[in-house]
Amino acid sequence: MKSQQLIWIQSFVYVILISFCLYLIQTLISPKLLLAHLNNNIILRKKQPTLPLRFRSDGTFKILQVADMHYGNGITTRCRDVLATEFDYCSDLNTTRFLKRMIEAEKPDFVAFTGDNIFGTSASDAAESLLEVFRPVIESGLPWAAVLGNHDQESTMTREELMSFISLMDYSVSQPNPLAGDTREHRRNDIDGFGNYNLQVFGTFGSPLANSSVLNLYFLDSGDRAIVDGIRTYGWIKESQLVWLRGVSKQLQDCDQLFGTSSHVVPPSLAFFHIPIPEIRAGPLESIVGEYQEYAACSSVNSGVLQTLVSMGDVKAVFIGHDHTNDFCGYLKGIWFCYGGGFGYHGYGRAGKPRRARVVLMELEKGDKEWMGVERIKTWKRYDDEKLSKVDEQVLWDIRSSR
Repeated sequence: MKSQQLIWIQSFVYVILISFCLYLIQTLISPKLLLAHLNNNIILRKKQPTLPLRFRSDGTFKILQVADMHYGNGITTRCRDVLATEFDYCSDLNTTRFLKRMIEAEKPDFVAFTGDNIFGTSASDAAESLLEVFRPVIESGLPWAAVLGNHDQESTMTREELMSFISLMDYSVSQPNPLAGDTREHRRNDIDGFGNYNLQVFGTFGSPLANSSVLNLYFLDSGDRAIVDGIRTYGWIKESQLVWLRGVSKQLQDCDQLFGTSSHVVPPSLAFFHIPIPEIRAGPLESIVGEYQEYAACSSVNSGVLQTLVSMGDVKAVFIGHDHTNDFCGYLKGIWFCYGGGFGYHGYGRAGKPRRARVVLMELEKGDKEWMGVERIKTWKRYDDEKLSKVDEQVLWDIRSSR
């Protein structure tokens, strides 16, 4: 009898101890685990830029174009085509340093990366390399966007995965493709490639155009490689993309006519993609500003990009990459096609010639008492030398030439 009472008492004490332990876990340990979980969510939550994109109070909007960073694995990835005296201490970190210098010097409102952001065969982990590529612009808190080149997908991620990842990064306004319903003709799944989207830039606060788009930015996926008639060639912008582009342009222009501006001029647009179109190679270019050092490495397929852009009427300039030693702007049928110039130190270049970046500045027209629509588009380049030398400043478009 006594032994049964002892067993009962022991069982009761055991239950009490278990209950007490569960109570401690519930009241003391679980909240910490939950808090840690919540903190992790906060850390991983995407930081959003201030939207919509908007002109400054001084009537300007500045874009930094970064072409062909060709980032690999950081400090272990050596530079290409630099002087022998520079090679031993030159790596991807030089590319990172250049981007930081450009952001600090130019103080852009927006950064556009025009492809070959990583050099896939040199990047052992695409995601890690992308984080390093975009780290300077993320740390600056600036809104930014990117398209893919022909080398980005050669690492550990597909083009779709790359654009999805880029779109989720802090302060990125990139999109894998336009949101469903952006145009009546095409939904996102009907468009070739990944990274076809448009961004609108609004007028200054307090102006009549504060709630209107006064500048449009088109981003297009120009592909990577393809086989045509048994011959390997570069990718090209497909008809489905051009149909989408025409649809977006028409919608924007219809909207402008509905709510129009006093200037009665269609708001200008800029386009960004990686691989140049065949007409740049075939020529003739009506005017050239900058260095034309190599033939345009384009697709053998002419899909009608130039004809589409001309027919739309709103695109005033196109910004491309791919051919690193070209940094010129060439004029074709009323549109300037501007190379960014090779930015990254792991990409090919010319020894003794500095890497470079392009800046694009939009200026609003000053009315009697307020800012109006875009009056002028200018561009220049900066070299990664001691002084960040500014070269080849030019006007790409002026509203007076459109009236």
